[in-house]
Amino acid sequence: MASSLILSRRDLDFLLHEWLDVESLTKRPRFTEHSRETFDAVLDLAEQIATEHFAPHNRKADENEPRMVDGRVEMIPEVGRALKVFTDAGLMAGSFDEEFGGLQLPHTVGQAVFAWFKAANVGTSAYPFLTMGNARLLLAHGSREQIDTYVRPELEGRWFGTMALSEPQAGSSLADITTKAVPQDDGTYRLTGNKMWISGGDHELTENIVHLVLAKIPGGPPGVKGISLFIVPKFLVNADGSLGERNDVVLAGLNHKMGYRGTTNTLLNFGEGVHTPGGRAGAVGYLVGEQHRGLSYMFHMMNEARIGVGMGATVLGYTGYLHALEYARTRTQGRPPGAKDPSSPPVPIVEHADVRRMLLTAKAYVEGGLALGLYCARLVDEEQTADSAEERARAHLLLDVLTPIAKAWPSQWGPVADDLAIQVHGGYGYTRDYPVEQFYRDNRLNPIHEGTQGIQSLDLLGRKVVMQGGAGLTLLGETITATTARAAGTEWAGFAADLDDAVARLRSVTATLWGAGDPEVTLANSHVYLEAAGHLVVAWLWLEQALATGTADSDFHQGKRQAARFFWRWELPRVHRRLDLLESLDRTVLDTPERWL
Repeated sequence: MASSLILSRRDLDFLLHEWLDVESLTKRPRFTEHSRETFDAVLDLAEQIATEHFAPHNRKADENEPRMVDGRVEMIPEVGRALKVFTDAGLMAGSFDEEFGGLQLPHTVGQAVFAWFKAANVGTSAYPFLTMGNARLLLAHGSREQIDTYVRPELEGRWFGTMALSEPQAGSSLADITTKAVPQDDGTYRLTGNKMWISGGDHELTENIVHLVLAKIPGGPPGVKGISLFIVPKFLVNADGSLGERNDVVLAGLNHKMGYRGTTNTLLNFGEGVHTPGGRAGAVGYLVGEQHRGLSYMFHMMNEARIGVGMGATVLGYTGYLHALEYARTRTQGRPPGAKDPSSPPVPIVEHADVRRMLLTAKAYVEGGLALGLYCARLVDEEQTADSAEERARAHLLLDVLTPIAKAWPSQWGPVADDLAIQVHGGYGYTRDYPVEQFYRDNRLNPIHEGTQGIQSLDLLGRKVVMQGGAGLTLLGETITATTARAAGTEWAGFAADLDDAVARLRSVTATLWGAGDPEVTLANSHVYLEAAGHLVVAWLWLEQALATGTADSDFHQGKRQAARFFWRWELPRVHRRLDLLESLDRTVLDTPERWL
């Protein structure tokens, strides 16, 4: 198969096999039916389906976004056709238990498989992405009856799922949601309220849609402690699994976005009386788990979604980089600085140093981001299947610390890679003659999706690095310095020493921030802390990749080492500039009154 412009299979093979050694997972009971051959076969299948069924309608779905006609959603038919191929191939259930029709793939392989679909068509891939997260939440927190009723049809691809958190007036401030769930004598609840920005919230792609809805039960505690989680299906389900009455969930409107246009993004009204199941107003909902624990349950889905959004941002940047690289190798323009003959033929623009700078920068961001996403996926496998409780707890803690970085770092730098891809294309880059302008628009949503950059920074500095007495930050530092110790005495010793310095400074600056005695001052520049920590983590993963190349001398391995050198010399210094600002406890933002803005 010719080199793809969607993703680099060679890079995936390197990360999965030469670095993360996913084949070693087959020694664990959950994965004994697998081998490198089965992993590679699923990746081959993913690339084929993504190439033949997802990528071809990416532009068409962008230019013909879903429309609301007589209360129903209309969209181009290619979306449904592609998703049928995806689900018929068993890919919806790939990482799930065999009991539910799954392949029991390691999460690391599952993330690599799904990366093909995100890169090929992020709008169409959003439907299964949300459905898989919905199913995992219910498997973790739902009752056996709820799992049998809702999860099985989801993994078969007959029903899709959503997560309905935000409301028009509340946005990300979930403490302020007002959707109400009133208990009924039959054990169900009746929900009334509105939900905004609900991706996949309505469509005709499947027989049913399973909404997971955050709401408050009257009389519960105030704020986030009073939030419960409910299953609210678009159509009620009969005892035999067949579909019954239409539930009182109504599509009130579609939001029109600059990117991700193939994914319906909706305003939903619950319980406005358009449909009255059983003759009573209110959407019928079923409590998941216990009352008032809804936010902790929803974070199960949100944390998975955050890592997935980070992967999406990475691979959108990755496909932009590959398109720019292809363009730079084939577009001729200009001559080298030393060329004196104006009649000599123009050269491919990749021969110009500044174009190589842009391509090397993008390569460092997207290959670093892919390593970050797959490393976090490997931690999920360790958390779930490692031999000892100690190893599982270690993976859980490290994943907890890395999750805001895994979401936010690619969401910041993936769009930069797409921005560079546009720049490489020159004047053509911002026209629709080439796809890079769409990749940028699609990617610009990711810094907002599943919690803004600011929310992730507050999570990292306000919670993750101080929880358990700073155990997570300590573990991250120990994990990085274990890598730098392996680099001692190699050509990467200088990189390792610079990483050690950055780790030590991150620890000391964290102590300075929290020693300030004023949480407002500590958290005012949290986004700078997130940037510093993120760049430090990706620098570490570049050192990991450089060490994994060993002495291999192919162009691919040489390219890996050169990108590692680039990140070391051009990007790692950013960490210290940000730590300098943080260490000064700068108050510029805090001391700026609104009237000065």
